[in-house]
Amino acid sequence: MRAVVQRTGPAAVTVNHGETRSIPYGLAVFLGVLKGDSPAEAAALAEKVCGLRVFSDKEGKMNLSLSDVKGEVLLISNFTLGSDCKKGRRPSFDLAAPPVEAEALYQLFAQRLRELGVPVATGEFGAHMQVSVENDGPVTLILDTEKFGNKK
Repeated sequence: MRAVVQRTGPAAVTVNHGETRSIPYGLAVFLGVLKGDSPAEAAALAEKVCGLRVFSDKEGKMNLSLSDVKGEVLLISNFTLGSDCKKGRRPSFDLAAPPVEAEALYQLFAQRLRELGVPVATGEFGAHMQVSVENDGPVTLILDTEKFGNKK
């Protein structure tokens, strides 16, 4: 699994030019599910996101987690994180998991965040979405479960 995580002020997603879902502040998480990803990786990544110390303490140091600041997550599925741009100019998406598998792990990731006490607003898996993120810092991290050392 790959995630692009941005510390954000207000963030919102509009699904299919209709319903808008938003958070006041927290983390915007763009989640890509890759072939071979597992439920264990979804849980581990959710726990990593929840515990990331990317919010400033009283001294201005990034020392507080999402839970510490009672932040929320705007979760957006993003199959393009499973792209490979090594050849030519058109990305290949062969690394991305099939939609049925990817959606199940996306939902599991959201569920695990909620179990950890984090409010989660989601986009709609597979839908066309417009995402508005007020990146705070800017703070942007790229997480890849393959680099966690637990990829099987």
